[in-house]
Amino acid sequence: MSEPDERAGAWTLLTGHGHVLVEIARNPDARIRDIATVAGLTERAVQAIVADLEAAGYLTRTRTGRRTRYTVDPDMLFRHPAQEGHRVGPFLALLAAGGDARDPGEPEQDHGEAGQAGE
Repeated sequence: MSEPDERAGAWTLLTGHGHVLVEIARNPDARIRDIATVAGLTERAVQAIVADLEAAGYLTRTRTGRRTRYTVDPDMLFRHPAQEGHRVGPFLALLAAGGDARDPGEPEQDHGEAGQAGE
């Protein structure tokens, strides 16, 4: 692989909110600590983002004992006018599945050892 272009800077295509939402779609049982690690954010930042996403209706939190499970609403629309009318579900399905697009509300399928080896 080639070296990243130094002129490109350190920006990423997704915002912190996008990274958090994708990780929650990928792993609804993830802890704030785990989400922060994957998203490259502080735990405090992830807590604030989760609160934003919950307040906006993109996700709900359900407590089960000491754990929290997140549920993403795939029918929510993107907030930016450039994506007006587009649901977040297909976008999250693509990124959360690592290219194997499925609806985030749909349960994962067990592909067995053979399916995992080829991925």
